[in-house]
Amino acid sequence: MHSIKKYANRKLYDTTDKKYISRTHLSKLIKQGQDIKIIDNETGEDLTASIVSSLIATTKGKAGGTVSSGVLIQLFRKGSNAVTDYAKRYVSLWQRSFVMAEEEIDNMVKGLVRNKEISTSEGNRLKQEIIGFTSAIKSWISDTIDRRLKEVLSVTNLATKDQVSELSARINILEKKLKQFETIKLSAKKGTKPE
Repeated sequence: MHSIKKYANRKLYDTTDKKYISRTHLSKLIKQGQDIKIIDNETGEDLTASIVSSLIATTKGKAGGTVSSGVLIQLFRKGSNAVTDYAKRYVSLWQRSFVMAEEEIDNMVKGLVRNKEISTSEGNRLKQEIIGFTSAIKSWISDTIDRRLKEVLSVTNLATKDQVSELSARINILEKKLKQFETIKLSAKKGTKPE
């Protein structure tokens, strides 16, 4: 893992390779599959998601790096919901595939029984065994997708619609309190009582 410090002058220092690096070099490290972590040198804050997001936004027009501003805007607008929607569609696709596979298994076993290649009880056992495997795979896929989705959401650090709504409500409350404070301060200057 490359641990990179970001200094106030925007310089990036790779503590692993012990040298200053450019944003272009940082992009190359990421594209090569290197793990990176970017930390603000003064505050210790993890800046990885923020800097990688800015790298994505500035790679427009370069080979293999074209990211439409529309995609970035939609992702920003939808917040974590965009990633969640994608994951739900992905899981749904897998579930439909497994249903189709189970139907095919059922047809195959019925054919084996009909052709007297296996007995009915052997067919039922075989079908249950295969379906048991597919259930385990379904569970594994679902768990893996859930885990990866949580990782993506934590790395992207995007606010959900609920979080934005809550923040807007808090800002409105603060604006009202600020107006009240300004009214009190103005009244104190004039020597009158606030309304």
